[in-house]
Amino acid sequence: MWIRLRQIAMVVADLNRVVEDLQSVFGLEVAHIDPGVEVFGLENRILPIGSQFLEVLTPIREDTAGGRYMARRGGDTGYMVICQTDDHASFKARVRQLGIRSVWERDGAAYSLLQLHPKDTGGSFLEVDWAQGGEDPSGPWPPAGDHWQPHVRTEIVRAITAAEIQSPTPEPLAERWAAILGLPLDRGPGGEPTIRLQNADLRFVLPPDGRPEGLGGIDLEAADAGTALARARERGLPVEGSTLLLGGMRFRLVGGRGGA
Repeated sequence: MWIRLRQIAMVVADLNRVVEDLQSVFGLEVAHIDPGVEVFGLENRILPIGSQFLEVLTPIREDTAGGRYMARRGGDTGYMVICQTDDHASFKARVRQLGIRSVWERDGAAYSLLQLHPKDTGGSFLEVDWAQGGEDPSGPWPPAGDHWQPHVRTEIVRAITAAEIQSPTPEPLAERWAAILGLPLDRGPGGEPTIRLQNADLRFVLPPDGRPEGLGGIDLEAADAGTALARARERGLPVEGSTLLLGGMRFRLVGGRGGA
């Protein structure tokens, strides 16, 4: 069984501003707006990065899960780690054995999803889905619609190579996620607990910013880091070294998976 990182979701107060920042800094395009998220009191935009996706969500009514998560984390924030697997049945069976609740699940002929309860997983929302044709890393991904490929722009960033989950107790949190995903727990260059997916790493760290437990940032494989950082500064976004802050998330620009 393989598991790959396919999508990262963030939830923000000002959808248009954050999307404009992503478009300007990274040269990305909006590929899809999913009307289905309205049932959760949310509005979204989905922007491809290679064969992966950034989803930007905003609450459009009071008392939504996204709004409550923002309140807990003190503003705009990373929200969901969304993965893809070739064996959804085995993943579901393991989750059931661990006694982890789901908040949303669906089984279909072409697409199945299982979103886990964050109180049971810790860290952030974790979702693992299956899509027909998923053997191809650039294959179908229903959350992004049917016509996302023409909107891929990789002149500045090419891929999401890591997600960084911060916690005051990163070690037991990483052990929990490793058990859920059925993958071994490894170590990053700095000794941080790390789970290696097929195409990206999940890195668990102490909070570097004083914010509560949650999805703190992602690594992006950069084709032109200099342009991205210069554009971020022009837009008034905080930049430190090769990392910029956008939409409440740290975007670290790297040369490749695990690179600097």
